[in-house]
Amino acid sequence: MAFQTEYEFELPRGYVDDHGNLHRRGTMRLATAADEILPMKDPRVQSNPSYLTIILMARVVTKLGDLKHIDTRLIEKLFTADLAYLQNLYRQVNDLEAPSVLATCPKCDHEHEVAIDFLSLTEALS
Repeated sequence: MAFQTEYEFELPRGYVDDHGNLHRRGTMRLATAADEILPMKDPRVQSNPSYLTIILMARVVTKLGDLKHIDTRLIEKLFTADLAYLQNLYRQVNDLEAPSVLATCPKCDHEHEVAIDFLSLTEALS
């Protein structure tokens, strides 16, 4: 099984370019540490922290329709429903779900999944 780094999507409304063409299908890649850190130095983010989303989406959306270049100006022109969709997709593909194990209760023999918190475990072992 290959490690997936790109995710295809279809915007709910779509981006309408200057020629009236609608672009809905695209690709988003996994974010890197630099994608989240470097925009923090951008003056647009420093004056308006909400702009971080615009820069971040411009970095991780690698394809939208047949457009050649994705930049902040394009992301700014998306409908709010499409931007919200991309933010949700970003969280889904980049947030790591905590690992879990199947555990059996010693008192009632009921099996259930228990999340493993490695940060708490590391603190307990030190």
